[in-house]
Amino acid sequence: MDIKNKIRSIPDFPKKGIIFRDITTLIKDAEAFKYTIDTFVKRYENKPVKYIVGIESRGFIIGGAIAYQLGKGFIPIRKSGKLPADVASVKYELEYGTDQLEIHKDSIETGDIVVVIDDLLATGGTCAAAVDLVQGQGAQIYECAFIVELPELEGRSRLGANKIYSMVTFEGH
Repeated sequence: MDIKNKIRSIPDFPKKGIIFRDITTLIKDAEAFKYTIDTFVKRYENKPVKYIVGIESRGFIIGGAIAYQLGKGFIPIRKSGKLPADVASVKYELEYGTDQLEIHKDSIETGDIVVVIDDLLATGGTCAAAVDLVQGQGAQIYECAFIVELPELEGRSRLGANKIYSMVTFEGH
């Protein structure tokens, strides 16, 4: 299935010159959504992965479905102030300022192996912050995975030696 055609492109959002790659059109299509989740599940079944870690918010949609199908736990990485227990946090740079991500300190343990999931890899800042959080808890990254990658923004370069998987790529910002 060509899921690339299921992803809507919205020009000049959130600002002029940006083409927003919107996966809501993909996930509303039952067949395309199932294909997407099944593709990730096949990739990680029989691998030594203990948890799927999803980055707020679209990573929750994808990651929760993958974790369920694999029979694995799901761990959310959230924006600041959203998790109720003790958290580890990391600040990271955005093109328009800074933001902060958090994870519950008791969510993963040293030696756990996880997949970090989000909908899109652009500049890599958000995923790099998530990787820092996971590794800061002593866990290992099996792979960072995305539905969409924008290679021109060179997000892979921010993720170091971590393995990266993207289902589709789009040229342009």
